[in-house]
Amino acid sequence: MTEQPISIIIVEDEPEFRRRFVQIVENETSMKLVGAASNKREAQAIIDRESFDVMLIDLGLPDGSGIDLIRQVSQKKPDVDIMVVTVFGDEQHVVSSIEAGATGYILKDSAPADVISCIRLLRAGGSPVSPVVARSVLRAIRNRMSTTAPARVPGTEQNPLSARETEILQLLAKGMSFNEIGDILGISPHTVTAHIKKIYRKLAV
Repeated sequence: MTEQPISIIIVEDEPEFRRRFVQIVENETSMKLVGAASNKREAQAIIDRESFDVMLIDLGLPDGSGIDLIRQVSQKKPDVDIMVVTVFGDEQHVVSSIEAGATGYILKDSAPADVISCIRLLRAGGSPVSPVVARSVLRAIRNRMSTTAPARVPGTEQNPLSARETEILQLLAKGMSFNEIGDILGISPHTVTAHIKKIYRKLAV
C-alpha cells in the first residue's frame, strides 16, 4: 500500500523565501503542496478551505501575527503539525510560538535536506529544534524561574523540566544530533524526540 504524501501549506510573506520553500516541497515526491500564502488573510482562506498535515509558517506577517494563526490551527485542527520557519532566534518568539501550539522550529537558512528531514520528523511525532532555539528555551526557563521566584518561599523554585529534559536541551544547544545525544545518554533517538515533545508541552500554556 502506497503511503499518502505529507500535505503542506506554507505561510511566508517574503517572496524569495516563499518560492524557496515551495520548491523544496514540490521537489520532494513524498510531500504535496496544498497552498502557499503571503499574508494572514490568504492563509486564513487556505486553512478554512483545505485539509493538510503540516503548516510551515513565518511569525512576522504584514497583516497580523503568525502566532494568531498557530493558535487557531492548533485549536481547530489538532492533528496538524505546525513548524515555525523564521529568522528570529530569541526566546520571546520561540516560546510564544510553542505556547501557541507550534511543535517544530527551524531557521529560514536551513538547508533543503534539513527542511525535509524536519518535516518528516515532525510528522513522525518528533519535535525538530535547532541549537539556537534550544539555547533560547533554556534562557526562557531560567527567566521564568527568576521572575516567579519572589512570589514563592525562597529555595522552593522549581524547574518545570526534569533533569533528563534539561540535559537533552543542553546537548541540543551544543549542536548535537538526536543520534549523538542518544549515544551519550544511552537512550534511543526516538526517546530523545519524545523528551523534546514533553518539553514543548510543558512550555505551552
